[in-house]
Amino acid sequence: MTSLDKPTDREQEADRTVDGSTAAKAVTEAALFEAFGGVRGMVETVVPGLLFVTIFTINKDLHMSAIAALAVSLVLVVVRLVMKDTVKHAFSGVFGVAFGVVFAMMTGSAKAFYLPGMLYTLGLALAYIVTTLCGVPLIGLILGPVFKENLSWRTRNPGRKKAYSKASWAWGLILLAKCAILFPLYFWADTDAASTQFGWVLIALKIPPFLLAVWLTWVFLAKAPAPIDVFAEMEAAEKAEAARVEGGGTARHRREA
Repeated sequence: MTSLDKPTDREQEADRTVDGSTAAKAVTEAALFEAFGGVRGMVETVVPGLLFVTIFTINKDLHMSAIAALAVSLVLVVVRLVMKDTVKHAFSGVFGVAFGVVFAMMTGSAKAFYLPGMLYTLGLALAYIVTTLCGVPLIGLILGPVFKENLSWRTRNPGRKKAYSKASWAWGLILLAKCAILFPLYFWADTDAASTQFGWVLIALKIPPFLLAVWLTWVFLAKAPAPIDVFAEMEAAEKAEAARVEGGGTARHRREA
């Protein structure tokens, strides 16, 4: 290879930058899938509500619809347990469906099945916005442990804190927009037919806002500085301390000898 064929330092640096950027994006994508449950988590979120509105659309039987939704959410948890997989997303689905069933049974209204989830969405939207205004964006609290950086981004990684703030704003505003659509429709749905239509609208709005928020989070974090692995730092500190203690013991033995 001639000198003209050899890559220059600038080209090598560019290659390293591209490789590092690709790796950072891949790590960010994997972390987001882990934190938010991925495709399976989305399915577990949608299926109980979809089953509820489908059965109610067919026979207008509130009790059968509620029991079926709760049963399928429990089955999803059992499947997770059998496969020895994490159950946090499935369990959250069970609790959400259980509250929905209680609300629906107490009021005798199909639309009440969706109210706990809507209130949770509203509370989550406000949590994203308030924590960001307080300088501790919620998305950073959620993803910090996943990236093994814990809260180091708050004081040691300002670029990453800025990305978390942008992502939290995105989540908060997207969820607020979703609530702005759903709550007026909820109060309008005062008949079984209207409740059925409202249920289908809610199901249709389950995934798209979530995917948009996750995508924006990925965009912001992929451009942010790399996370500081505080776990690796602690391990290195422990090894250094162990080496120092061992070195001190060896020096003592030599002096005594």
